[in-house]
Amino acid sequence: MTDTTTTTETIATELDCSGLLCPLPVYKAALVLNELGQGDRLRLTTTDPGALRDIPAMAKQRGDKLVEVIDEENRQIFLLEKGVGK
Repeated sequence: MTDTTTTTETIATELDCSGLLCPLPVYKAALVLNELGQGDRLRLTTTDPGALRDIPAMAKQRGDKLVEVIDEENRQIFLLEKGVGK
């Protein structure tokens, strides 16, 4: 995990899970989301195509919002917003 970055629209915590296979990206993302406040955002980068199913399922189960998914050739980028759930 890296420090937070500021943009004009949001503050996002960055988590790079490149090279990790599920369930590790889901587990690590959940740990970070647990530390964030409601409405805070997490930008998650993965290289496991299985994350395209697993991360949205995790967000739904936790009550978080999946703001954006970018599916590039060799990586996936997810922008998640901490919800009021768990």
